[in-house]
Amino acid sequence: MSKNTLFKDKATPRGAYPHVKRAGDFIYISGTSSRRSDNTFAGVEEVDGMGTVRLDIEAQTRAVIENIKDYLAAEDAELTDLVEISTFLVNMNDFAGYNKVYKEYFDAETGPTRTTVAVHQLPHPHLVIEIKAVAYKPLNK
Repeated sequence: MSKNTLFKDKATPRGAYPHVKRAGDFIYISGTSSRRSDNTFAGVEEVDGMGTVRLDIEAQTRAVIENIKDYLAAEDAELTDLVEISTFLVNMNDFAGYNKVYKEYFDAETGPTRTTVAVHQLPHPHLVIEIKAVAYKPLNK
């Protein structure tokens, strides 16, 4: 089964890059957001008639990690194979909500190393988080 078939329910990359790329025993996950295949976003809720949008860091974080989990599965890997995560937050005030969800998936003893930085913006105004990751999963020889 091709990766295109595996990722048919995922958003198409907005550039000339793959969601996931294996280089020997390492697996690289491109910056991943909560964008869905229909170009909507998890964690985006309109809350009033004026069009005010509420952006939910917890829902977006969960969606991003679940997307990464699916990309890893395409290479026969799991979240436990991650060795490094780099997270980009538009607002550091979202750090607590991000951390809350992150702890549902990873712990300090066995989880990947992590760097979290604030960025001015991401490729869409409804995005508050993007994560890129590296996993180590030896090829079956």
